[in-house]
Amino acid sequence: MTVKRTIVFDDEADFLLRQVAARAGISASAWLSAVTRREALRTGAAAQPDAEQHCRYDEQELLAAEGAA
Repeated sequence: MTVKRTIVFDDEADFLLRQVAARAGISASAWLSAVTRREALRTGAAAQPDAEQHCRYDEQELLAAEGAA
């Protein structure tokens, strides 16, 4: 499942977002989704009860989040 959001960035944030997403070889949206999940896990956010059905955490992402905590 995906949700469409409208997000406003200042020029510098937009520049950086496009740069890091391109470097990762993914869309800005995919990069933001991955970073949001990783940061939420790192800071202790609780996942939705049915998160396994809606979120795709890969093993490296989970390990990175746990290691950064």
